[in-house]
Amino acid sequence: MGEVRDLRSAASVRRRDAGALDDELTLRAERTASRTARHWVMRTVADAGVGGSVNQVVELLTAELVSNAVVHGPDGGAVRVGVRVSNGTVRVEVGDEGGGSPRVRHPEPTATSGRGLALVEALSETWGTQPRGPRGEGKVVWFEVRVDE
Repeated sequence: MGEVRDLRSAASVRRRDAGALDDELTLRAERTASRTARHWVMRTVADAGVGGSVNQVVELLTAELVSNAVVHGPDGGAVRVGVRVSNGTVRVEVGDEGGGSPRVRHPEPTATSGRGLALVEALSETWGTQPRGPRGEGKVVWFEVRVDE
């Protein structure tokens, strides 16, 4: 049987006094990384009291960023996923060792990829990128989602 998730959307379910949290996970850049990361983030923010639709948005956006890190970073490289819950905000950071600067694309409707950052832009409160490491050894892409009061 599959995993059971609480899909109710009442404010009392979405926010059970979300506590402060700061944690991270490092994965290898491989096909299963996105699934592993999204499940870890979903459980981590749920343990901090964030549930309902906010948890699901965080799960979706994490999967998009980790998928991008796997595709655009070096094969078998490290992907770092950090999550912070504080002051009514969930912040997720995904870092990889790849170069380049992520940008929002607007692909044709029949394109099979290219919509990840457009989803991040549409569903997050704010998002951005920054160099990773003191000499810019890769990049970090992050987003923030407000926890409903």
